[in-house]
Amino acid sequence: MNHVKYEKRLLFMTYLLCVGLFGNLALLKSPVDKGALVMGGILIVLIGYSHFIIRKFFPDGDKFILIFSSVLATISVAILYRLDQGSATHTSLAIKQMIWFAAGITAYILIVVLMPDLKSFAKYRYWYLGATLVCMSLALTPLGKEILGARNWVKLGPISFQPSELGKILLVLYLASALMNYEDKKNIKEDFKQLIEPAGVVMASLGCMVLQRDLGSALIFFGIAVTMLFIATSKLKYVMTCLGLFGIGSVASFNMFGHVRKRVLIWKDLWTYENNQSYQLAQGLYGVSSGGLFGSGLGQGYPGFIPVNESDFIFAVICEELGVIFGIGVLLVYFLLFYRGMRSALKTDDKFSQLSAVGFSAMIISQVLVIVGGVFSVIPLTGIALPLISHGGTSMLTMFFALGILQKISEEAV
Repeated sequence: MNHVKYEKRLLFMTYLLCVGLFGNLALLKSPVDKGALVMGGILIVLIGYSHFIIRKFFPDGDKFILIFSSVLATISVAILYRLDQGSATHTSLAIKQMIWFAAGITAYILIVVLMPDLKSFAKYRYWYLGATLVCMSLALTPLGKEILGARNWVKLGPISFQPSELGKILLVLYLASALMNYEDKKNIKEDFKQLIEPAGVVMASLGCMVLQRDLGSALIFFGIAVTMLFIATSKLKYVMTCLGLFGIGSVASFNMFGHVRKRVLIWKDLWTYENNQSYQLAQGLYGVSSGGLFGSGLGQGYPGFIPVNESDFIFAVICEELGVIFGIGVLLVYFLLFYRGMRSALKTDDKFSQLSAVGFSAMIISQVLVIVGGVFSVIPLTGIALPLISHGGTSMLTMFFALGILQKISEEAV
């Protein structure tokens, strides 16, 4: 029962984090900002109630998945509330994020409580295939809308969403169902035949992302596919082949598409273009450096100088005001979340559930590495959401859907 004790300690520390962040935000105003205290109180109730429900009715699974995701969501709402205070252009970002968090945590609980055993969904392989291709290509139709240079949004009346976010979930489920029956054949030709279809689906998905100028999602899909392929086959030669093909595709994309050349050019020579094309990236790095190890203090920085600071560059805001050490702590929470997901994969005997857990874990960590690598100019910048922290309903719901499935797998694996 030691894990229950550790859960309670970590849950208590999550409450303390919530009190510390929102208490600080409340004291930034005179008189005290009661709205910040209300937001903090609502978060504590949501986190505590969701943990109570999962612990009471499903006591055997991995509850650390829920706690780690709650820590990240708490940081998200707090940072967005701070941005609301410091900008006249932002309108209730924190309230919207709180609503999406409540919707996400509700979906998480419903998946765990109502969803049948995950293994029963393995038979819908071709449904996943069709739905994946539809989601990946939907933004290329007349319904697609270009935002910040990428045509990866779809607008239906007053509702806007990114179909590629749902596509991530469907791609993982498709690859899990396609690779679960893989058998090591002595004949390399027969062996490779098993992989032609999933390889075609992945290549089509990557092609759609390149055409939509959504290079971040392309990197994430590639990371998911390679990780699942290696786990399913245990053959390094297939991974090396994928890396080679990805390299060839990257060179071809560089030569064919101007937006790819532009991103690489900015990455290679950031400071030459700091006042125009790389302005966002340069301001993000200035913000991180000004915060130093311990940050300028919540509410004491100048995140308004960083463009798109509520989504793509929210990690730069965290590092500026709360410090690089706090930023490293956030990354550790992501890696712990990744570890708990992979742990669920190791605990289950069902191949479909195992591959799904690996895919969703890879999805989370790939997304973190791509956006944080872009913010620090380690790789060319790609505009994607930092999971559970960046503002955005589609991303929040998608992530909690994936985490709910991971929780379900951990419950079944016991």
